[in-house]
Amino acid sequence: AAGESGAASARRRALVTGASSGIGEEFARQLAKKRYDLVLVARQRERLESIGRGLAEEYGVRVSVLPMDLADPSAPAELSRELAGREIVLDVLVNNAGIGVYGFFAETPLERELETLQVNVVALTHLTKLFLPGMLARRRGRILNVASTAAFQPGPIMAVYYATKAYVLSLSEALANECAGAGVTVTALCPGFVDTPMTEFI
Repeated sequence: AAGESGAASARRRALVTGASSGIGEEFARQLAKKRYDLVLVARQRERLESIGRGLAEEYGVRVSVLPMDLADPSAPAELSRELAGREIVLDVLVNNAGIGVYGFFAETPLERELETLQVNVVALTHLTKLFLPGMLARRRGRILNVASTAAFQPGPIMAVYYATKAYVLSLSEALANECAGAGVTVTALCPGFVDTPMTEFI
């Protein structure tokens, strides 16, 4: 039993938000290939469970599926409590979930813009705040925040989305500096246009 416990504690674990499609799904696959056990988070339960089953069968990793809407302000704390209850300690956090609104700022629905801020900025910041201290205490960990080439310029017709990605890049660069030499890395990924379900609103 002691050997089993030691083996379990040695397993590497990664959490990916927005894991039901696109870039998040591919991150989950690449981490599974590297033998990380996974925690997959997104709104679509059936899609998440299908992806989780496939990765578990193909790569022999353990996959936990947590359907959750990060537009809900209580979601990050709920997610942290769920992981603590399962005694899951993260080695990798991938903040990939993102949404956006297309249209002139004066005309787009306020609630959709606020949801964009909640998912792209607040939830990402909250999750990083919850899991970074533990990584620093253990002197190991990786945080990957998905920004965008949108982070480098303003985006008329998608003003709030572009602004959120500038925030993600700025935060990530600052935290990378703060964590230098601590055994923890914080990285921003800035992909260009990728044809994923998130772009269907354009």
